[in-house]
Amino acid sequence: MKKLSIKNIKLKHIHITIIILGIIFIALAAFHTNLWFDESYSVAISNNHTFGEIWSIGGYDVHPVLYYWILKIVSLIFGNNILAFRLISVISLSILGILGYTHIRKDFGEKVGLLFSFLVYFLPVNVIYASEIRMYTVGMLFVTIMAIYAYRIFKGNKSIKNWIIFAIFSLASAYTHYYGLMSAGIINILLFIFLLKNAIKERKFTKDLITFLVQGIIQIILYIPWIMSLLTQMSQVSAGFWVQWKFPKTFIDMFEFQFTGNLDDSIYINNWIAIIYGLIITVYVIYLIIKNIKSKNKQDIKSARYAIIIYFAVILGAIVVSIVLRRSIIYARYLLLITGLFIFFLAFIMEKLGNRKVNLVIYILTVIIATIVNINMIQTNYDLSNSEPINYIKENIQEGDILVYGNEGSGFIISANLPEYTQYFYDKEHWNVEEAYKAYGPNMTTVYDLSFLDNYTGRIWLINAGNNVLLEQVEEKYGEEVQLVSQQNFSVKYKKYQYTFNLVEKNS
Repeated sequence: MKKLSIKNIKLKHIHITIIILGIIFIALAAFHTNLWFDESYSVAISNNHTFGEIWSIGGYDVHPVLYYWILKIVSLIFGNNILAFRLISVISLSILGILGYTHIRKDFGEKVGLLFSFLVYFLPVNVIYASEIRMYTVGMLFVTIMAIYAYRIFKGNKSIKNWIIFAIFSLASAYTHYYGLMSAGIINILLFIFLLKNAIKERKFTKDLITFLVQGIIQIILYIPWIMSLLTQMSQVSAGFWVQWKFPKTFIDMFEFQFTGNLDDSIYINNWIAIIYGLIITVYVIYLIIKNIKSKNKQDIKSARYAIIIYFAVILGAIVVSIVLRRSIIYARYLLLITGLFIFFLAFIMEKLGNRKVNLVIYILTVIIATIVNINMIQTNYDLSNSEPINYIKENIQEGDILVYGNEGSGFIISANLPEYTQYFYDKEHWNVEEAYKAYGPNMTTVYDLSFLDNYTGRIWLINAGNNVLLEQVEEKYGEEVQLVSQQNFSVKYKKYQYTFNLVEKNS
């Protein structure tokens, strides 16, 4: 048995310390019950529906349903517990960082594994999304595990265990997000090409190729049901429901997001600092690669090359799909599904080719930026203003009241917190999301005009984001039949959401 050197023992201790501190670090901002629109959808669909209903409704959403099923299991155990849902994401990212010790370290060396874990926990974008009630960190974990076991098979470790784990997480990636689907497709194709080349060399149908084809066919068969749902979605969901993109702004946003998590109104570090930080790492890594290419003693960087090829192949695939379908799936947040590959690429290149002193500067810079981001996020997530809108309506709503929401996210936060009340989504712009928004439960109805109020008598909560559009439209249509009872506005720090509550009484 090979003896461990004192140096390796110290590295292991450092590695374990980074994992412990990293898990604490990413969990610091997670203990709150605030929601934004996407999170409200995750909570609503998992709380209000059975597994079968989640499948049916999910066919009209923009993502597959495995993550929602995971939340459903959590809800069956812990009930409608937002903290439990949030911790699923924290746990997923925690496990991903642990893979640096259990897998990356064994396959690529102590230092690569250590830096992988470090970046998983301290790359600012991961800090921000560590506790999001969405499928991103779960998908990141699934895609990374799939890639690890694909690489092990590629390197010759073709045990049944490796094949089974690869197939399971390949399918799980595809059922979690469409970037996961593209990742699984690209990795499976590359693995197939490699095995086919070997079979051609040996001039026979090898056992490895047969094994691949068997697991590949099983994956396809098990994914066919969702493909049918996807085809239904593409034929019925309007183009406006999909994310839009503009060149070059979208790609600048993607660059800034990948390093720091800045996106739209969620800015936790100055944009210029974010771009400079990203450019420093990018230029440094490109320099190291070019230097290695010109070196007489070249390092083998195939592993990193495969990771970054898959990373950019997924982005290219998203561009092609967006052009073909004329519906964009190019969005910065979706990069999280392949961020595990990106982190491995950085860890491998910096540790195998990098300068120790320059690396140390980047590590320190990363910790500083991640700390600033986390402090800002903690202040935002735990701000007392965040609970005011929910507390207000819970204290003032009465039995028999109905709620009406405009085409904005604020109303759906209220809906996720008050699913027992009769609610209406006033889809004036005809987003064609009636089927998808059944996620908010049997008490939510999508309407396209105000005629549903014609024969209604009683109290109506009109909820918008920082405006009185709904109130104005109701008053214009019903005139003296409605009287304004109360009006209240709230601005919260979480996602910078605005809430406008107009309570009216309608007479017959």
